[in-house]
Amino acid sequence: MLRARARFRRKIRRKELPVEREDNKREGSGRRAAFCLRAAGTVLLIALVAFCLPLTVPRLFGCHIYAVVSGSMEPAIPTGSLVYIGESAPEDVEEGAVIAFYGVRDQASIITHRVTENRRLMGEFITKGDANRTEDPNPVPYDQYIGRVVRCIPGAGSAAEAFTSRAGKLTAGALIAAAVFLQALAALLERRSG
Repeated sequence: MLRARARFRRKIRRKELPVEREDNKREGSGRRAAFCLRAAGTVLLIALVAFCLPLTVPRLFGCHIYAVVSGSMEPAIPTGSLVYIGESAPEDVEEGAVIAFYGVRDQASIITHRVTENRRLMGEFITKGDANRTEDPNPVPYDQYIGRVVRCIPGAGSAAEAFTSRAGKLTAGALIAAAVFLQALAALLERRSG
């Protein structure tokens, strides 16, 4: 009789064990899914912040940021580059430096060209694009001067223009919403899995 009871207990234990294992599997898979969702949400936010840093942090240090839309400074500054302009006194600019200035004819356009001569007494620059054969036809007065090019990141200007457009801003908002949704879904899964 003792042997029969022992066999019966073993059968019951064998039948109970798979049920416990299924519960453990559900809890484990819920936790894994929550972890993956949290990781995906975090990666989205980190990628968004990493993309925004080069567009925001330099401004804290007084730099102006512009995207290059023409090839007049190629190959030194390719079309689609992002240029960082640091402020400096126009009198301190040496020949050969690349500067940014407002267009003489059109104040809305910003031009980056190389200084071929700094006429300090007259308060103007003579400039030339590296890809141009001749110097610019009009001297650049000091009051049109923005600053010196301190850094150039090829290709980043096109990405920055796309990101700062209406569609880019909507995409950034959607990425933030997706990251928040993934974090909330992960929290829900964690609560359900115990």
